[in-house]
Amino acid sequence: MNDANREPVLIDLALQGGGAHGAFTWGVLDRLLEVPWLRLDGISGTSAGAMNAVVLAHGLLEGIARRDGEAARAGAKAALEGFWRRVSNAAMMSPFQRGPLEIMAGRWTLDYSPAFVAVDLASRLFSPYDVNITGFNPLRRILEECVDFSRLKEAPIKLFVTATNVRTGRGRIFRNADLSPDALLASACLPTMFQAVEIDGDPYWDGGYSGNPTITPLVRECDSADTILVQINPIERPGTPRTAAEIQNRLNEVSFNSPLMKELRMAALLRRVADPGTGEGAVWARMRVHRIASDFMTELSLSSKLLAEWGFLCKLRDEGRRAADEFLERHGADVGVRSSLDLDTFLAEA
Repeated sequence: MNDANREPVLIDLALQGGGAHGAFTWGVLDRLLEVPWLRLDGISGTSAGAMNAVVLAHGLLEGIARRDGEAARAGAKAALEGFWRRVSNAAMMSPFQRGPLEIMAGRWTLDYSPAFVAVDLASRLFSPYDVNITGFNPLRRILEECVDFSRLKEAPIKLFVTATNVRTGRGRIFRNADLSPDALLASACLPTMFQAVEIDGDPYWDGGYSGNPTITPLVRECDSADTILVQINPIERPGTPRTAAEIQNRLNEVSFNSPLMKELRMAALLRRVADPGTGEGAVWARMRVHRIASDFMTELSLSSKLLAEWGFLCKLRDEGRRAADEFLERHGADVGVRSSLDLDTFLAEA
């Protein structure tokens, strides 16, 4: 089918978190924004995924105000690049830098960085309340520079940002009118690195502990029947982790994928048993799910989530664009028609 002649298809996006690895999602979004027949309805995001979602929505606003679709997409692409450029610039003064051997070998890792090793060890002995007394987070200023949060309620895209309530252990979903720098910082708050972010009297940690990302509001509150999951934390990884770094990396992936896996299993079960006629059953029965991922992400270490060199972010962006291209080539015709991700496999694994 010729893209230029294809009828528009309404889609939702579900964007995982993962620190600097979120630049992979930037690349996916950059490519999807070039597809004329895709129309965004809602985006659910956690941590870096939430930041990508909010920056994209902000970037669309100017063009939409002028009723210029091309300008809106160009604005979103420019906003995403500007955000990640600021992240990289801020990281130039960070102690987390690759050593000469890693640079010469072209290895994107901080596993051998003295600063990373020292901070990793210190995090097991000291809390952020001991070493970061002021609660400083460099992302706050970047977000305030990149996003006019007061205008997000005007955005045509429904936004859902997940953070984890420390007191209850439950996820809280922030929607367009609720979004603020605090909400995004809460969604990305790793408790070993940053103090909990207090909102409405409650402390919050990274949303990945409760929803990475949360799928349910996309199904219940959006008109689209198609959800594209952009996954940056690999579900499967061959072999048995043996080194301390490998074990920690896999533990991180399993724990941050667990809420998503449970939601996908729930979706598969509801699709199987729900009445497709009307009401809640009809909403789940019509759900179509797709996934964009890359084997390249399995080659990356946990430490590289803190590596924000511009060259690394661009490499991740380019890999995201490549993965999106591959998805469109293989499954573009499925969008709006059928699921390209078999949810029943998640039931078989339960």
